Amino acid sequence: MEDVDATRRTRLANERTFLAWWRSGLTAFAVAIGAGKLVPAVADDVDAWPYELLGAGFAFLGVAFVGYGWVRQRAVERALAAGSYAPPSGLAVALFTVGGVVLGLGVLLVVVFGGD
Repeated sequence: MEDVDATRRTRLANERTFLAWWRSGLTAFAVAIGAGKLVPAVADDVDAWPYELLGAGFAFLGVAFVGYGWVRQRAVERALAAGSYAPPSGLAVALFTVGGVVLGLGVLLVVVFGGD
């Protein structure tokens, strides 16, 4: 009985993690719209292209989050069915980290230099 409960809990945790990937993706989409469209529309006398570039980067990150969330959810389900463990892709973790650092530095540059 404990094994069944543990498997159920693990599957529900996998479901919550999948939804967390979606939340991260939706957040990145919202940041993309804010940075790429809203800021240039309300800011006075700024070049729009740095904001649009950041917006595109955050939109790409959102797509990657949603897509990888699906890949990861399927991998964990397969591993659970086989009674094993599916570690996250080291490459995906590295790419998300690099993407986040690059976008964060981009935001820092736009904030410091004002997109001029």
